[in-house]
Amino acid sequence: MEKSIYKKILKNISSDPFTVTFWDGTTEQFNEGTAPTAPLFRLTFHKPLNKSEVLSSAMNAFAEAYMDGTLIIEGNLEKIIESAFNNKESFLNRSKLLTNLSKLKGNSAKKSKADISYHYDLGNEFYRLWLDETMSYSCAYFKTPGDTLYEAQLNKIHHTLKKLSLQPGQKLLDIGCGWGYLIIEAAKLYQVQALGITLSEEQYKKAKQRIEEEGLTGQVDVQLVDYRELSKKELSFDRVVSVGMLEHVGRVNIPVFMDEVDKLLTEGGAALLHCITGLVETEGNDFLMKYIFPGGYIPSIRELVDHMSRHNFRINDLENLRLHYHRTLQLWVHNFEANLESVREQFDERFIRMWRLYLNACAANFTAGITNLHQFVITKGVNNTLPLTRDYLYK
Repeated sequence: MEKSIYKKILKNISSDPFTVTFWDGTTEQFNEGTAPTAPLFRLTFHKPLNKSEVLSSAMNAFAEAYMDGTLIIEGNLEKIIESAFNNKESFLNRSKLLTNLSKLKGNSAKKSKADISYHYDLGNEFYRLWLDETMSYSCAYFKTPGDTLYEAQLNKIHHTLKKLSLQPGQKLLDIGCGWGYLIIEAAKLYQVQALGITLSEEQYKKAKQRIEEEGLTGQVDVQLVDYRELSKKELSFDRVVSVGMLEHVGRVNIPVFMDEVDKLLTEGGAALLHCITGLVETEGNDFLMKYIFPGGYIPSIRELVDHMSRHNFRINDLENLRLHYHRTLQLWVHNFEANLESVREQFDERFIRMWRLYLNACAANFTAGITNLHQFVITKGVNNTLPLTRDYLYK
């Protein structure tokens, strides 16, 4: 591909100064300005990229070049991506709005299982390397800047459980329970009957093990089952929680998810939905959809609220934890890089670069405000018994 096409794309990738070295050894400087400034980053292309791939999806073409080692990126990867997000003309900042909704297909139970397995069944040993001791793979909650990742994840779990106003003997359902720490804490702190569900074989095995080790068999359970199957068993729950799972159901299935929560929740019951949100409905990030979260979809706040109201769910509380997720991701990146040798024992260099790109891009996403992290507390119909203020959350 001619260098002129590269220059046309690259000149808008960032408004900060940077340099590009092409495969023929020539170097181009961008955004020098009137006063010379040290470049924020440097890109080196060892060979030209495929022209059709660049024109089809510049995001994936550049990501794949980095993963394959064809493109070398020098500089702070998070800051580089943040710089690109902050430039309105960058291809990273041009999300395609959802227009032709008729072409969208829902995630079937079979596809959901495959998609979840693709990401979450990489192995508990892999996730243990860079997550905290709770194995929480979702936004943490930092009460102070000095909180460790473990402390912040415990904060998040306790903050979430407090919002549910749990009472002894109540039944709690966790949709997408991960490795099970939240349901175990709920049982220990609030004496509830807790059930967690997941589609990940690895998460299921670890959660089962934890429940047995804690001596909570009979009070806490985990099942390997799709969320759409539970209502068929005529189960009901006083409280429902879902942390980081709604992003996996797909846009078509958001009303299905809400309908299932409606069927499972008792009248007046409360639910907490914790999920990444966007400002508007888009087709999603090409790189994440192809390599990290197939079948995923980031819902907008307005469409979530619309589906909640259609099911007579009343929003009792809404909190944005965007910057908490940014800090969480920074600590994940730190842990990931600190354990590279152990990661290399399981995966190749392409996988490492792919995950490095993923974690840093997500961190930049939250800093730039491309996405947010919201916790919705909703009730099925009217509930006049929940606390009137937020004071109870901070005691």
